[in-house]
Amino acid sequence: MVTFDDGLAETAQPTTTVIETDVLIVGSGPAGASAALFLSTLGISNTMITKYRWTANTPRAHITNQRTMEIFRDMGIEDRVLADATPHHLIGDTVFCTAIAGEEIGRILTWGNHPARRADYELASPSLNCDIPQTYLEPILVRGATVRGTQTRFSTEYLGHTQDADGVNVRVLDRFSGSEYTIRARYLIGADGARSQVAADIGLPYEGRMDIAGSMNITFKADLSALCGHRPSVLYWVIQPGADVGGIGAGLVRMVRPWNEWLIVWGFDIDQGPPEVTEEDAVAIVRNLVGDQQLDVEITGVSLWGNNEQYATNLQQGRVFCAGDAVHKHPPSNGLGSNTSVQDSYNLAWKIAAVLRGQAGAGLLDTYTAERAPVARQIVVRANTSAREFGALFSALGLDTASDAEQMHARLEERKDDTPEGAAKRAAVREAMELKNYEFNAHGVELGQHYDSGAVVGDGTPPPEPTRDPELYYQPSTHPGARLPHAWVGDSLRKLSTHDLAGYDGFTLLTGITGQPWVTAAQKAADALGVRVESVVIGPGREVTDLYFDWAELCGVAEDGAVLVRPDKHVGWRSHHLVEDPERELATVLSRILDRDGDAASS
Repeated sequence: MVTFDDGLAETAQPTTTVIETDVLIVGSGPAGASAALFLSTLGISNTMITKYRWTANTPRAHITNQRTMEIFRDMGIEDRVLADATPHHLIGDTVFCTAIAGEEIGRILTWGNHPARRADYELASPSLNCDIPQTYLEPILVRGATVRGTQTRFSTEYLGHTQDADGVNVRVLDRFSGSEYTIRARYLIGADGARSQVAADIGLPYEGRMDIAGSMNITFKADLSALCGHRPSVLYWVIQPGADVGGIGAGLVRMVRPWNEWLIVWGFDIDQGPPEVTEEDAVAIVRNLVGDQQLDVEITGVSLWGNNEQYATNLQQGRVFCAGDAVHKHPPSNGLGSNTSVQDSYNLAWKIAAVLRGQAGAGLLDTYTAERAPVARQIVVRANTSAREFGALFSALGLDTASDAEQMHARLEERKDDTPEGAAKRAAVREAMELKNYEFNAHGVELGQHYDSGAVVGDGTPPPEPTRDPELYYQPSTHPGARLPHAWVGDSLRKLSTHDLAGYDGFTLLTGITGQPWVTAAQKAADALGVRVESVVIGPGREVTDLYFDWAELCGVAEDGAVLVRPDKHVGWRSHHLVEDPERELATVLSRILDRDGDAASS
C-alpha cells in the first residue's frame, strides 16, 4: 500500500477553486467504481475520487456471483470480466485437508458445481458465477466508468462536507500537489470502505461490532499445479496445529490465478495487537500449509485486517448516501462483500438519475435504505454464521477439545478407526461438511433478495411461501419486489434472457398477445409522466417468443396480465389480468413508484 505524508494537509493552503458535478463518489472499490459506471451509463455527470494512486493492490474480494454477473451483462462488460476471470468449472472443489500435499478430510462441490445444483444455477440466470480477484475487477470498472464520462481523480482525499437544500460542498485534498479545493455536488456517495469517513461524518447508526478477530493475508507465487490441477478450486482449507483464520481454527490457501498465484489467510490474536511478520515467517506459514518444506516460494505481500460483524440500519442522510463495506462489514465467508457492494450501487444509481432528470420525487431516494438495509443485515449475519459453522467440523473431528498438536493429530487419526467410535466420527464429519453448503451454495441468499418499499406497488398477494430452504435455494417469482426471473426468449435468429429485455435506462412492461392494450397504455402513461417505458409482447408471431415455454410458467400472471420491471430488474408491480383502464392503472403505479402521486390524477 502506498503511504503519504500525513502532515501534507496541514501545510497546504486552501484555495477557492470549486468544481461542480451532479454526483461525487468517494472510493473506487467495487461499490464506488460500479456507481460511477452506472451513473455514466445513464448519462449523469459524476466525479469519482480516491486517496490512493491506483486501484486495489491486493486480490481481496474474488467470488463474483450470478446477480453481479447479470449486472455486468446489463452494462456490456460481462465478456471483459470473464476474460480476466477463472471460469465457473475451475472453482468448485473446495477442499478440506491437513495440508495441500497432505491428507484430505473431504471435499464439497461449491458455487453450483455439484451436478445436483448445477441445474438450479443454470435455470436461474443467463450468467454463471466466476472468480475474479479485485485487482483485476476494479480496473475494468474504473476504465468502463471513465470511458463513459466519469471524471476519475486518484490521489484525491475526502476531508469533509457540508449539506444545504440544493447540494453538498465537499472539501478534498490533492495529495500530489498538497492543494485543497471544493467539489460541489447535488449528491454524495460514500463508498470509502469499512472505516468510512463519510459514514462517520453523517453519523450512520450501526449494529454489531468491528475487529472481532484478526487475520493476515500472505500473497505468494508457487507452482502448485501438480497438487491442485486435478481438484480445481479457489479454496483449500487446511486444518493443522497452529492454523487459525479469524478464530475459525483453519488456515486458508486461496487460488488467485491457477495454479501459481496464491493468497494465504492466517489468523492472529487481535487482542495482542498486530504481529510483526517477516518474510521468513511468511515462507514458513506457506510451506506448512502446502505441506512441502522445500517449496520454492516467492512472497509478494503481507497485509493485516480485522473480521467484523456490523451493519448500518440507515444508509443515508439528506443528500449523502453510503454503499458497500461502509454499510455492511463482515468476513469473506459466502463471497458476499463485493457482490453486495455492486448491487447497492445498482439499486441507488437509477434512483438518483431519475430524480436528477425530474422524473421522480425525492422520496424515491428514501427507498434505498428501505430496500438495501435489510440486505446489509442479512449478509452480515449469514457471513458470520458461516464462519461459526466451521465449529461443527472441528467438533466432529474432536479438535475442539484437543490440548496440543500431538492430541490434535491423534484425534484426526481416529476418524480412520475400524471401531464404532470411528464410524460415529465419520458420520459426524459427513454431517458437518453438509452444513458448509450454507456458505458455498447459498443460492437463495445470492439471488433471493426481495424489496418492500415505496418503490414497489403490491398486487394484494403475499410473497410466495418457499418450497425449499430459502437460503440454499432460489425460488423465482414475479411477486412485486422480487428479482425478475430469467427465461430464454427470442426468435429463430437470436436467444435472449428476459433480463436482456429490461434496460437500465427505464421501465419495461412484459405482457402476452392478449395483453396488447397494455402497450398503448404504457406509451401514453410514459408520455404523460415523461419517463421511458419499453413494452415487450412475448408470444408467437411477435418480436420475442417464449422459446422453451418457461416464461409462461414463471411470469405469475395470465397472458393478458402485465409485469412492470424497474431499471434494476426488480419487479415494481404486476397485474394478473387486463384491467378496464390500463392507462390510468399504469400512470397510477408509475407515479407511486417514482414518488409522484400528485401527478397520477392529472395523467
